[in-house]
Amino acid sequence: MPATSEVASLIKEHKTRLFEGLEASEVASITAAASKRRFTARSIITNEGYAANRLFLVIDGRARSFCTSRLGEKIPLLWFPPGEIFGGAAFLSRQLDYIASTEAVVNTSVLVWSRATIRSLSAQFPRLVENALLVAYDYFVAYRALHVSMVCHNARQRLAQVLVNLTTGLGQRVEDGIGLDVRNEELANEANITIFTASRLLNEWQRKGILMKTRGKIVVRSTEALMFSKN
Repeated sequence: MPATSEVASLIKEHKTRLFEGLEASEVASITAAASKRRFTARSIITNEGYAANRLFLVIDGRARSFCTSRLGEKIPLLWFPPGEIFGGAAFLSRQLDYIASTEAVVNTSVLVWSRATIRSLSAQFPRLVENALLVAYDYFVAYRALHVSMVCHNARQRLAQVLVNLTTGLGQRVEDGIGLDVRNEELANEANITIFTASRLLNEWQRKGILMKTRGKIVVRSTEALMFSKN
């Protein structure tokens, strides 16, 4: 059973959409039915094509979903900071498979509900299903924005938008700006550009003082300047 104080801290510090509109006593009942698991960085939490029999809520750390192309290339999809859920197919009456794999980006703790448990809780607390549908809607909005960007925007605009989105969802406030634990190849994949182009643009923005980068880490000093640089 997860610590009550840990869940309360999560809800206070992050927007936990799964619990929106629920009373504190109801949240306590729901979280009491979960188990807590910890995954080390780069470990796989769910596997694409396997039965979606678990729902996950990130407590701390960060996770990322991805699918694999026929050539074995890893294609990043969505990032999950603390407070976000993944494995939402577990809510459904029909047994489905995970459509993507999910990995821990850094050491990550999650709450886990079995499919039978979360469906039973959904019958007891119908707001859970509504919240899950709102999360799914937001994922569709994110996909729509990504698709429009791929069709209408150039490489510079796409990479700048990816960085701005990441600072909002995954960034951590540091002394010089907003820090991101992300590699050039991950940014290139997400923006659908080559690693060479991503490196060139990042170096240009670093020379202009918009960001600072080291191996595996970027500090965005000004999201406004980054957005302006898209034009």
